[in-house]
Amino acid sequence: MPTGGRIFTSFPDIFFLPEFVFGGLVWILVASTRVDAPNPLGWVMFVSIFCFVGTTLWFFIFLCGANQSSVWPALDTGYHFVAIVFYLSASVALAITTVSAGLTLQIAGAAGLPTDLFLKNYRLDIAAVVMSYLATLLYFIHTILSALRWKRS
Repeated sequence: MPTGGRIFTSFPDIFFLPEFVFGGLVWILVASTRVDAPNPLGWVMFVSIFCFVGTTLWFFIFLCGANQSSVWPALDTGYHFVAIVFYLSASVALAITTVSAGLTLQIAGAAGLPTDLFLKNYRLDIAAVVMSYLATLLYFIHTILSALRWKRS
């Protein structure tokens, strides 16, 4: 398992930084939208914060070199698999919420109501869905490469 600066040049550990970026963007985009009461965005926020903090801790464990035991490749694969399951469920919930927001926007526009706030939230939701699925993809790739590394060790 790589340690120190080598994590910036080795696969799958090079994916830590994009996971930070896209996970943080999901967190920021969801936090900046209006949330209605029966909305699953609480789960999306939990997932994005949990994975952001978890990946940060994981990154620092690798950076400090505390990952030299033989159990770390399996833990690395397991953590990233959990992150995939969480992010995929959050991405689907966020996509459903976004489709619902799009329908609300159409209804408000057809009724002649002002749609500025709806449109802003809808655009933020679309961006959050895209970032969420990109984060899911990055965690998926990281998991596959971690599993291959675990198999080799």
